[in-house]
Amino acid sequence: MNRGLLIAFEGIDGTGKSTQIRLLADYLRRQGCEVIETREPTDGPYGLKIRQLYMNRKNCTPEEELELFIQDRRQHVDEVIGPALAQGKIVLTDRYYFSTAAYQGAAGMDPDLIFRAHDFAPRPDLVVLLVMEPEKSVQRIEQLRGEQLNDFEQVEQLRKVAGLFASFTDDCILRVNGAAPIEQVQREIQKGVQALVANGC
Repeated sequence: MNRGLLIAFEGIDGTGKSTQIRLLADYLRRQGCEVIETREPTDGPYGLKIRQLYMNRKNCTPEEELELFIQDRRQHVDEVIGPALAQGKIVLTDRYYFSTAAYQGAAGMDPDLIFRAHDFAPRPDLVVLLVMEPEKSVQRIEQLRGEQLNDFEQVEQLRKVAGLFASFTDDCILRVNGAAPIEQVQREIQKGVQALVANGC
């Protein structure tokens, strides 16, 4: 493989994206691949502002919120994703612009306009979309993580988000049942990734 690969993990909160990214990164490194694990929102200035919204989204209009996500992603692409791809590395990102289209779309913005606003962002080679009923994901957040739901994780909100994720038809999307056992989910993901690294890293 003489160019980098971008694999984005998407889905509503509580679907196990972080766990599956870690497992896939370990698997790819065993194959000799150079892997970068990253996430959005980032820890940059825009990402930190987004994280402040988790407890209170009312301080921001949907338009302002969307602009924060876009600016955070521009910085992420410029400083992390773009350079890693140019060096031939595999980038695994926990959320990308599909999440913005789904979450900000659920907040009233036009998902198609959101997609078009990301012409600066490299298109993923693969989007692993972990699918799960919102009630199950909320149960995981509260019981397994022991966390209180933030403003992005309310059930009614997640139902809208899940509906938008279900409506996306991009051919780079691989839908995987996130409610299945962790090992089974990982096997499905590895199967989807194998064709991308068939010629080695």
